Amino acid sequence: MSIYVSEPGRPVGTRLPETFRARPVGDVTELAETQAINPGRSEATDAEFQQAANAGRYKALEEYGAAAAGERREDRPYLPVSSISSPALYTVPASATISEALSVMDEHQVHHLVIMAENNVAGLVDLRWLLGWLHEHEADAMSQSLVHIELPAFLTASPETDAHQLARLMLAHQLNAALVVDARGAAAGIVTSTDYLRLYASAGRHEGTV
Repeated sequence: MSIYVSEPGRPVGTRLPETFRARPVGDVTELAETQAINPGRSEATDAEFQQAANAGRYKALEEYGAAAAGERREDRPYLPVSSISSPALYTVPASATISEALSVMDEHQVHHLVIMAENNVAGLVDLRWLLGWLHEHEADAMSQSLVHIELPAFLTASPETDAHQLARLMLAHQLNAALVVDARGAAAGIVTSTDYLRLYASAGRHEGTV
């Protein structure tokens, strides 16, 4: 349930943290070793580790869900990011220009785009950052390709990440969005400051009714 920060960089390859990247795993059995263990990759234990980690996640979700069933979402000690994130994601390839990225945002009325390098997540940008970058560069910057630009840092979290913890880190890093990444390393959703505002605004309406 950790949260990771990907440092600024050009959208080349994947910029996801190592923990979200798919790693090849050798054939593992409990009784026999099918091939020599490579200490650098721990092939014989990777599958078991992933299985145990996933089992722990699901067990924690069940326990927290049962304990917090009677509480308002915003008051729960544990609130999974998946409960407030939006699955609606829009992407552009790293080869796209600034102009094309802005056009996609305008077409879909969104403020965030996932930048893809082939099939890899290579960045997350928002409208404010794009407009700021344009302001700092020449008039012909609209035709500049994203692949030649150092994109900003971005936060990644798993669906089980605690939304309260994520909010604190978004504030600490002055970022208004975080990318939700599933166990396969694929972008599964996005959480923005608007999602948090909607959550607490809803709580305010309930209190007013009471």
